[in-house]
Amino acid sequence: MKTLKENFQKAHIVIIGSGIIGKFNALELSELGFQITIIDPAQIQNSSNAALGLLMGNIYQKRSGRSWYLRKQSIELWPQWITFLQKFNNELHIEKPLIQLTTNEEKFKKLRKFIYENNDPSLQILERDSIFINNINKAFQIKNIKGIVSFKDGRISAMNLLKTIDKYLIHKKINFLEEKIIKIKKSNNQWISTTKNNVNIKSDMVILCNSLKAVDLIDSLYHNIKLKPVLGQAIELHINDAEVDLLSLPKQFNIDGKNIIPISKNKLIIGSTDEYSTMPEENTFAKLTNFLDKQPNWLVEAEISKKWYGIRSKPEGQPSPIMKNLENGLLICAGFYKNGILLAPACSKWVANEIKNYLF
Repeated sequence: MKTLKENFQKAHIVIIGSGIIGKFNALELSELGFQITIIDPAQIQNSSNAALGLLMGNIYQKRSGRSWYLRKQSIELWPQWITFLQKFNNELHIEKPLIQLTTNEEKFKKLRKFIYENNDPSLQILERDSIFINNINKAFQIKNIKGIVSFKDGRISAMNLLKTIDKYLIHKKINFLEEKIIKIKKSNNQWISTTKNNVNIKSDMVILCNSLKAVDLIDSLYHNIKLKPVLGQAIELHINDAEVDLLSLPKQFNIDGKNIIPISKNKLIIGSTDEYSTMPEENTFAKLTNFLDKQPNWLVEAEISKKWYGIRSKPEGQPSPIMKNLENGLLICAGFYKNGILLAPACSKWVANEIKNYLF
């Protein structure tokens, strides 16, 4: 009888899509001993490369149900994966804490209620006179922001994370094909993935991690899966005011849905918009600064030094994300919306368990 390890080493798994979900699945499955092939026609263009990397786990206000369970699991798994990946990049880490603020009194009351009800020492209320808020008030010239801080949540650089996982995948000699898959089918207990160039790739299992394009490879009506595109834009601003030091601000914070990340004394990132489209809209600057009644001069005079966007997929008619065993040997991990990086560890753990159950 074959041992578990022998079965793992002989099983070939195709992962379609090379964003954070696809690569994280490859990371976990490779550690378990599977043979992995990642297939993606243009990995640089996936939305993970445009992600800001905010890990909003413990700060999530709903503390029950599937969404919270996945977040909770990822919160517990992330420190272990950071320690593991630091072998390939010792600069990889999670910047903490994460601050969530609002100018709306009703929203603040809900945040305060959330803190009181959960009695979590890693979460604290930030009143108007908090030291966390003072420099924000001074820089943005606002006085009515309040919120909460999570000392367990933070931010990881998405680009740094992807590059680190790439180093691991190269180290493990994971096969990568820069091809577009146009069809998948099952034949004689094997899956056949057909490329645009009519090359057939055989595997024991297929994992669809290619976001919106996943539904093109399955019978979406039969499986009741609908995904819609949600485009998010972000900008990097360069300021020319010597009196403003952006590094005096918290490392990452959110004001009424807009994420603000100072990256140097005179540069910061603001993101992101939610546009139900595949093409970016105009007036990005105005949308990303609409949390201010009046913009300070340094912001009005700032130059946009960089501008980018990513297209994410959001499920229609069911919660995010979609993690399903569609049929024997075919899994889908899609529709993570804004939480792909946060939920990647929980997703890869689920995939590994599904594969173990299928093969054994």
